[in-house]
Amino acid sequence: MPQQAWSDKRERQYEHVKESAKKRGTGEDRAEEIAARTVNKNRAQQGESTEASRTSTEDVSPQHRGGKRSHSGSGGRTKEQLYEDAKRQGVKGRSTMSKAQLEKAVS
Repeated sequence: MPQQAWSDKRERQYEHVKESAKKRGTGEDRAEEIAARTVNKNRAQQGESTEASRTSTEDVSPQHRGGKRSHSGSGGRTKEQLYEDAKRQGVKGRSTMSKAQLEKAVS
């Protein structure tokens, strides 16, 4: 469902992403969620939103990523994301760990 803060461009983007997800066989509710998340992340990266998470602004855009990390669980996160999780969990020696070691330590 398009939001009031969205521009006409973002509403068109929402509808396009939603229809694309539905064509791939995604249910209506999930397609709406995917579309809204995509639009909101793009708004955050372009500075159009009042609040934005660090992940939204520093991560790759949804269009460029193209599902590279979709459905891959903890193996799909970047090393930087794993490092931040390890930092939050207080994992010792995280700065010298490889991505595989970080995955193991965080899970």
